[in-house]
Amino acid sequence: MQRFGQQLRWMVYGVGCIMIALFTSCEGTTLRSSVPTYPVRVSINTNVGQFVHFVPENTYDYITIDRQGYHYHDYTQALAATDMIGYGGVIVYIDGSGQYNAFDMCCPHCLDPSKPIEMDGFFGVCPICGEAYDLSWGLAVPTKKIATEALRRYPIVNASGKLTINQ
Repeated sequence: MQRFGQQLRWMVYGVGCIMIALFTSCEGTTLRSSVPTYPVRVSINTNVGQFVHFVPENTYDYITIDRQGYHYHDYTQALAATDMIGYGGVIVYIDGSGQYNAFDMCCPHCLDPSKPIEMDGFFGVCPICGEAYDLSWGLAVPTKKIATEALRRYPIVNASGKLTINQ
């Protein structure tokens, strides 16, 4: 009986280790999204030009990127020939902890790339269904429970002030 108890303990320990490995190995992966996967390739240089104030100290600041170009406050810069903007455009947002985040601007509930979310304070609001996505801490989660998933997240790399979003 004692031998069976030891075997059972090792089996439970093994299953526990496998579960921990499964749950912790998902870092860096993209969550499933209803928003179709379209290529994204944009970069923003915060060291020169109009984007020099788009720095982590300016929390809750954002740049939107759509077919008309990069939009930052009252400034618009044309897209480069190699830029790709995902399904509904891209919003690059500095959250409350000073981290850069990038999301597709298409509402995952409505799936209309011609009607991107519009910024209203900390929130990206869908002009069709009215869902408000809370971007304040970089999660872009729905707050009105109209949608059931967050905005599609894109990986962003900050290499000494040059932000690159490439998926």
